Amino acid sequence: MENNNQDLRYDVSDLNEAVKVLKDGGIILYPTDTVWGIGCDARNEEAVRKIYELKRREDSKSMLVLVGSEGMLQRTVKDVPEIAWQLIDVAVNPLTIIYDHPLGVAENLKAEDGSLGIRITSEKFSRTLCERLRGPIVSTSANISGKPTPVTFSEISSEIKDGVDYVCSFRRKEKASAKPSNIIKITRGNVVKVIR
Repeated sequence: MENNNQDLRYDVSDLNEAVKVLKDGGIILYPTDTVWGIGCDARNEEAVRKIYELKRREDSKSMLVLVGSEGMLQRTVKDVPEIAWQLIDVAVNPLTIIYDHPLGVAENLKAEDGSLGIRITSEKFSRTLCERLRGPIVSTSANISGKPTPVTFSEISSEIKDGVDYVCSFRRKEKASAKPSNIIKITRGNVVKVIR
């Protein structure tokens, strides 16, 4: 569901600070095209480890990443199957696709089978973050592992807010409940499996 509030202009200083923190290896709390996410530079193994620690999540459980464009997706996956482009074209809601052979991301971000969930974000703040970082950004729900996923900023626990290096200001006051993305896995032979 699209949030009408996404049309509001964000403060450039907010974006600049978030990008600086990402480039310095920090972790941020930021709005996405779905729920609020905890993020870092997906290429930085140490930053990824910080997120696992904050969420108290086993690093055998992979996290997904956001990219800002189709071109960035092509640079992050060895070979994007044609079926993936077709699914992206027809998707009504945010769609995360799990691909084999991700490129240039931290090893501790990948699933045990070497795959990685990636979504092209349509939300302007997170898309611009990716563009300014010139790379993918981790996006994992803003909760301690096993706890319910917050659907608005106000539901995010103080433990998470205090545990990141920067909390973005944009879209904090939204009341509309957001939902996690749909997740599809594409395996060898272009077999499509619906995960969520």
